[in-house]
Amino acid sequence: MTAPLPVLAVEGLTRAFGGLVAVNNLALEIGRGEILGLLGPNGSGKTTALNLMSGALRPDAGTIRLMGCDIAGLPPYRIARLGLTRTFQLVRVLDGMDCRENVMAGLVFGRPHLAAVDINARTATLLQRVGLGGQEARLACELTYIDRKRLELARALAPAPDLLLLDEWLAGLNPSELVSGIDLIRSLRDDGITIVLVEHVMRAVRALCDRCVVMSGGRKIAEGVTGSVLADKAVVEAYLGGIAADA
Repeated sequence: MTAPLPVLAVEGLTRAFGGLVAVNNLALEIGRGEILGLLGPNGSGKTTALNLMSGALRPDAGTIRLMGCDIAGLPPYRIARLGLTRTFQLVRVLDGMDCRENVMAGLVFGRPHLAAVDINARTATLLQRVGLGGQEARLACELTYIDRKRLELARALAPAPDLLLLDEWLAGLNPSELVSGIDLIRSLRDDGITIVLVEHVMRAVRALCDRCVVMSGGRKIAEGVTGSVLADKAVVEAYLGGIAADA
């Protein structure tokens, strides 16, 4: 029997900025319906890896295959239309637009394009999905920090992606917001979305991630089942400062 095609397969991915190799020969695969944690200390190359996968940066070497299609070097809008969307470490919403308009900006990349009559219903459904129901007319610049994150997530979900990249989406949340955020991400996986989660909140990593890849200095230093990876000596030393990963 032929093995199922991974949703994302990265091989030999490399990107340097001058003399600094930010991502060095990275390889990983993600199966359908999986939540993969991409972990590492600040400056380890995680966000650069997401930027390469999503088209914000072009790789110097390597392949990035989304459902078998090599997307390395494609512009972000084409990658979004192929089924890969993302959120950002520093939240990016369109402050001069209301919540409805922000989500509509993501619907442009949907597959297939929605008829005009369906756009309002789809927008309302997405805002409700992330906890912003009834706030279609509210300006993005008026939202709280967590609601800005929710809005950015709704926009990323608008094109109905196969693969969603979340760059520290749970960072900065209070304990109750963290619980609801974990539940929301888990429900997205239950809906069939495959997820790459860059995160420092170990409680969330343990609760959500089937497997983890750990980076340090641009290189992959560990990969495997979450519990085993977080107990790995190299991970504890490089990422957690010698403290067990139980935060």
